[in-house]
Amino acid sequence: MLAAFYLLLCYLLGSIPTGVIVATMSSDVDVRTLGSGNIGATNVTRVLGRSHGALTLGGDLVKGFVAVGAAHWVSPSLAYVALATFAVFGGHCWSAYLGFRGGKGVATSAGAMLAIAPLATFLAATAWMLVFMYGGHKASKASLAAAAALPILLALTQPDAVWIALALGLGIALRHRENIHRLRSGEGA
Repeated sequence: MLAAFYLLLCYLLGSIPTGVIVATMSSDVDVRTLGSGNIGATNVTRVLGRSHGALTLGGDLVKGFVAVGAAHWVSPSLAYVALATFAVFGGHCWSAYLGFRGGKGVATSAGAMLAIAPLATFLAATAWMLVFMYGGHKASKASLAAAAALPILLALTQPDAVWIALALGLGIALRHRENIHRLRSGEGA
């Protein structure tokens, strides 16, 4: 019973729309109506600047990290921790507070994976930064590269968690379908 209730809490925590809250409280702006319309740090940065984007990024990272870090206390089973990871990711992507719409889940996934595999996640974040800096400053390209790198890094450092990163990577790729199409057609993303 506690285990199921905690998964619901993870979903609800993931559902907290950090970007919407940051933009509304600081500038009375609804980021869902501006820029790409996404609630994540990239769009908040585009619409309101780096400091607002950094707050959004931090909030999304924290909710993933807290949900999954605390899941270890409910059950030490990696399968249960994975369920908590998928719940917080699902909450971010399909927020109960936004009519089951949400973000793309990259920062929330990174926070969750930081609680599971800090070294591999740090290295994947480094890959994100390198692809962003040298790949045309496209956050979607960097996010997809980091999502692809994480399972490989986990295979080297923590093989029992590779399947979690593969599932998150698939989810992130699905959430980036439009960006992938634009990248392939050369329109940018």
